[in-house]
Amino acid sequence: MRTTLTIDDDVAAALDRLRRQGDGSLKRLVNEALRRGLHDMAAAPAKPRKGPFTRPVDLGPPLTNFDCIGQVLADLDAEKYR
Repeated sequence: MRTTLTIDDDVAAALDRLRRQGDGSLKRLVNEALRRGLHDMAAAPAKPRKGPFTRPVDLGPPLTNFDCIGQVLADLDAEKYR
């Protein structure tokens, strides 16, 4: 199968170093790396990532009606003088 891949610079550099150390072609090296990587990925599924979590906080009802921008601006101005 023929396909076009965009390989990151660091991966390309590592492949080039390995290719110069051995006597194989880039094609053979990429196929071997993919085989090993796919085998490892299939053998041990990736752990689910736990991202940052923010606990929700109830702030109560809004203090102003956001449907009317004029009222919002008036309320904000009134806050300055309280």
